[in-house]
Amino acid sequence: MSNNELAAIRRKKLMEMMKLLKERKEEKEKRRERDPKKVLDEFLVGRAWEVLNAARAQYPQVAKYVESLLLRLIMEGRIKSKISGEDLYWLFRRLGVRVRLKTSIKILEHGKLKSLGEKIREQDFS
Repeated sequence: MSNNELAAIRRKKLMEMMKLLKERKEEKEKRRERDPKKVLDEFLVGRAWEVLNAARAQYPQVAKYVESLLLRLIMEGRIKSKISGEDLYWLFRRLGVRVRLKTSIKILEHGKLKSLGEKIREQDFS
């Protein structure tokens, strides 16, 4: 190969690399410009929003810190999988924050959902 051919190949490779670099920069800018709530909405699934909202109500400073940390890790691409409510709950537990969630036990009887309290009251009178 002559020097002219090598120079042409180098120029072509350089142009391809510059184009790829430009595309990556544009992609990073798009990630930064997105609304934080929309970004979290893509990754939080199941009861994760319920856990996050309960944490915000009970521990606002800790929840804000965890939320900003999650956003940063998502934007950097270090978190790629979905975050379930259970995962988020255990993250708070590992941090020493006990998030209390509203829970209830329902029983399906004869096609009707009854709370555990209703079921016990029915048995007491029977």
